[in-house]
Amino acid sequence: MTTKTEQKNTAAQRKTLSGVVVSDKMKDTVVVLVERYVKDTKYQKFLNLRKRYKVHNPGNTKKVGEKVTIESCRPISRHKFFQIVEK
Repeated sequence: MTTKTEQKNTAAQRKTLSGVVVSDKMKDTVVVLVERYVKDTKYQKFLNLRKRYKVHNPGNTKKVGEKVTIESCRPISRHKFFQIVEK
């Protein structure tokens, strides 16, 4: 049995990212593009890194171009490890 403090600790460990929906063609799934602006350790050059995540979107509520916040969760399918955070 888990206590409330254990539930808070597991919720605090979830990774939260924000990005833009770039595809909504799949059922209950959207593709979110997350951009990070980081400095290269060796060459000291700033880089714009992009990564696309497949995100669980129950009911197909989000459309292309919308800004969304996503958080990590249990694996939903082979490629989906994130879900949309409802505000």
